[in-house]
Amino acid sequence: MHINPIPERLKQARNKIGISQRELGIRIGTDESSASGRMNHYEKGRHVPDIQTLKKMADELKVPLNYFFCEDAQSAEIAILVAALTAEQKTQLIEALSCSETE
Repeated sequence: MHINPIPERLKQARNKIGISQRELGIRIGTDESSASGRMNHYEKGRHVPDIQTLKKMADELKVPLNYFFCEDAQSAEIAILVAALTAEQKTQLIEALSCSETE
């Protein structure tokens, strides 16, 4: 059985920057009266946000969109670190990893 990683990643990213579910909901444009409930449903896995909503949350939480799809903590951390690299650094990383595959 495959488990949806979005709820766990969402909660981790939100807690890391120290905002409430309600605050996140309001920041991404959810009506104030339903912001907390909607975010709670996402974090509990009762509902899955559409890709546009997920992108708004990623931007607000300062994580790359692919962070939400990482199945383990190490991959999620790598996604954050790679997103912070410059284009040149990403190219160098790809080259370094490609070289290590052929050795």
